[in-house]
Amino acid sequence: MGIRENFKRGSIEMLILYLLTQEDMYGYQLAQEINQRSEGQFDITEGSMYPTLYRLIEKNAISDYKKLSGKRRTRVYYHIEKDGVELLEKLKEDYRAINAGVEKILSGKSPSASKPAATRGRKKKVQE
Repeated sequence: MGIRENFKRGSIEMLILYLLTQEDMYGYQLAQEINQRSEGQFDITEGSMYPTLYRLIEKNAISDYKKLSGKRRTRVYYHIEKDGVELLEKLKEDYRAINAGVEKILSGKSPSASKPAATRGRKKKVQE
């Protein structure tokens, strides 16, 4: 599995919760929304999404219910719960903090950049 896939896997829970704040959705619909809204950057298959959905159900972040679609077909819809809204806020906060830290590092700027290189990270010896 590549680096990009690891980043996606770490974000999918947050994205699912976010979409469910807008409306209840079924698995295929969630996969399509993520793909469309990311302009193809997140091409998630239904099958790879279900383990995440089941984990969110176990955490009481979302619930599921069946709804008739057509004459014989039923779909399982997912609904965000109060715990899910709270989890989403925590995930967004963590994502933004981590993203800001990564950007600071990648920008090449650091808070200690203004200190001379020889004294960075070292304590000065006091001569007696």
